Amino acid sequence: MFFQVMLPVLLIFLIGYTVQRWKRMNIRSISTVVIYILTPSLVFRTFYTADLNMQYLMMVLFALALLGALVLLNFIYVRLRKYPQSVESGLVLSTVFMNSGNYGAPILLFAYGKEAFTLSISLLVIHSVFMNFFGGYYANRSAKGIKSAFIAVFKLPSIYAAILALGFHFTGMKMPENIFSAIDLISSAAIPLVMLVLGFQLAEMKLTVLDWNKIIYGTIVRLVISPLIALALVSVLPVEPLLRKVLIVTSAMPSAVMAVIYAIQFEAEPELVSSITFVSTLLSFVTITIILVILG
Repeated sequence: MFFQVMLPVLLIFLIGYTVQRWKRMNIRSISTVVIYILTPSLVFRTFYTADLNMQYLMMVLFALALLGALVLLNFIYVRLRKYPQSVESGLVLSTVFMNSGNYGAPILLFAYGKEAFTLSISLLVIHSVFMNFFGGYYANRSAKGIKSAFIAVFKLPSIYAAILALGFHFTGMKMPENIFSAIDLISSAAIPLVMLVLGFQLAEMKLTVLDWNKIIYGTIVRLVISPLIALALVSVLPVEPLLRKVLIVTSAMPSAVMAVIYAIQFEAEPELVSSITFVSTLLSFVTITIILVILG
């Protein structure tokens, strides 16, 4: 399982990490291409060609339930340890939001094929909405922060790509084949590039003061407790076997790199968030391999 599924992903991350340490490229420019061109194209293709059914509603319910459970867990932990609100925000950012895009999607593609990959991209859109709203809220809890987070949801191009694709889907209209061919070609470049971008971003992370108590807690929540909660949820929700695996594996992904960006932007314990993201990403190659073996 490691050599067939995890190793190809790890090699691409290492290529990105090595090249970034060597050439020091402008990650912001590359990320802009990913966010505003490649990912929206991939999202459009996914929803345009998908066979939408009740399983997509189950994904939304699952994502909301998992988010609520992890937020509650962090709330209890912070109160017991008497940490300040900024630490709670940092822990929420690094434990609630997982790297379902440039890590989870390729893992599911290698492990379970194109159908699982399609489901993971749909889940990516749901997570993107939650990340923009709830992530923005916890990064900056002022009234201005909530408003900014709400506005940020509607600035996300992937949202409009999903809405447009759903419009075609439910009205029965067909996009001209030549236009869709262009979108299809662009979307094929999305996953390889976002995987490289993760390697770029990991190369730029700066770990200063390491608070191992918080790092160990955050890493365990992200890599162990989160998939256990997911397992409990899929046991209750009426989900198909493949979607069950997709939800569990996605919930076991390491912390989202985007959480680091939020933490830096709003000064919500950026060192802590960066540390948990880095450590959870390294350890995830072991924990996800174990989960994939268990799931089969």
